[in-house]
Amino acid sequence: MPLQQIPHLPAATIGLRASGTVTAEDYTTVLDPAIDAALEHEQPINLVYVLGPDFDRYSLDAMWQDLKLIRIPGSAWGRIALVTDHKALGEAVHLFGFLIPAEVRVFPVSNESDAIAWVA
Repeated sequence: MPLQQIPHLPAATIGLRASGTVTAEDYTTVLDPAIDAALEHEQPINLVYVLGPDFDRYSLDAMWQDLKLIRIPGSAWGRIALVTDHKALGEAVHLFGFLIPAEVRVFPVSNESDAIAWVA
C-alpha cells in the first residue's frame, strides 16, 4: 500500500510514510481512520508525513481528498512535519504554509527522527 502508518508514536500523533502513487483509497483506508482516532483523544493532532525517495506522486483523486481535510477544525491541529527531499514539495509548503492551521516545518529525510521528536 502506498500510504502506511509509522508505528509506535504518541497518542494524537499520526505518522505516515508515502511511496509510489498515493490515491484516494489510501486516504479513506489509512489517513481518514488515523485522523478520526486522533480526534478522539481531544488533543491537538500532530502529523509526521514522510515522502521519501520512493514517493512518486499524488493521483488526482488523492488531491481531491486532500481538500476534504478542511472538514477538520483548525483548532484540532498541533504540529505538522513534512519529511522530504523533494525540493518542490518543501517549497510549496513554505509558500502555502500560512493556509495550514498548524505549525508546519519541513525536514530532510535524513532527519526523520528529529521531525518525530519535534512533532511529539
